[in-house]
Amino acid sequence: MLEAFFEHFFAFDLVTWLHGAPWILIALGLVVGVLMLGKSADVLVDEATELSLKLGMPRVIVGATIVSLGTTTPEAVVSVMAAVGGTPGLALGNAVGSIICDTGLILGIACLIAPIPLDRWLVNRQGMVQFGAGLLLIAMCVPWTRLDTMMTQGGLLPQWGGFLFLALLGVYVMWSIRVAKSKGISDEPAEDAEDAEESKSTVAMVFMLLVATFFVVVSSEILISAAIETAARLNVPEGVIAATLVAFGTSLPELTIAITASLKGRGELAIGNVIGADILNVLFVAGAAAAVTPVGLTAAPEFFRVQFPAMLAVLITFRIAIMFAKGDQLPRWAGFLLVGFYFAYLGFSFVMR
Repeated sequence: MLEAFFEHFFAFDLVTWLHGAPWILIALGLVVGVLMLGKSADVLVDEATELSLKLGMPRVIVGATIVSLGTTTPEAVVSVMAAVGGTPGLALGNAVGSIICDTGLILGIACLIAPIPLDRWLVNRQGMVQFGAGLLLIAMCVPWTRLDTMMTQGGLLPQWGGFLFLALLGVYVMWSIRVAKSKGISDEPAEDAEDAEESKSTVAMVFMLLVATFFVVVSSEILISAAIETAARLNVPEGVIAATLVAFGTSLPELTIAITASLKGRGELAIGNVIGADILNVLFVAGAAAAVTPVGLTAAPEFFRVQFPAMLAVLITFRIAIMFAKGDQLPRWAGFLLVGFYFAYLGFSFVMR
């Protein structure tokens, strides 16, 4: 039923319609899809947070659930729709590419704006989960019974693996709340709840939430269709397009948060959001996309040749930067290192397509 809903209501054969369209229209579809997705996702997070505060949810729960899940909603919607629409490579590529984009480009830019304050206790605990999630994703996709064909035939993230990831998502959210409480963060309802109650009615918030969700889905459909056509015309695998163009578009909420936090001198919010987003890209994005498809998500050979090694490399680079950072700050040289790695990855991805 879910597959029929997406195919008949949203798709309206947009891919076929774009097949004979001029390049300018394809490019316009990519730009409009990215910008609309970023703005609608931003509204979605704001409205969900405001509604949660008004309903009296504690600040720590809102931060650990609503905000972190909200910023990865674009990735989840794009990946689920791609998987249901029969492009599993795009679905998995978006999840993997978002991790590379978040850790390399977004965190690197935030670090270049200003050195990022480090809470080593929290970053190391969450960072190990971040790295472990990446390893788990690769391990679940590896064809263990036919390793000799991995580089030529690829692997598969099975549907049961998607359900496992979603179960681990629940465990992670509860663990995050416990960690936040152990650090002394207040569990009282936020004072902003009173302002939220005065500013908008509950009905207005729910309406805006639904409108934002609608535009997230519509912009995701436009972005997916334009990406598929771009991949076909450039003879580039869908996984490469998803891990670069689509991943950048779906990571706009994280980019906005990172830049804003750094400019306001709150860089620790940027690093926390990136680590959380990386974890959720595995458990929430890849998990949801695999769970809705009976055959799971196909990991094409290029994932094992380029995408997975690049994901591990950027996560290791991040850990090394933290290890060699002096004092309680992540210095600007780490930003140059991460951004440089990201652009090297982009170039290598298209060379190896």
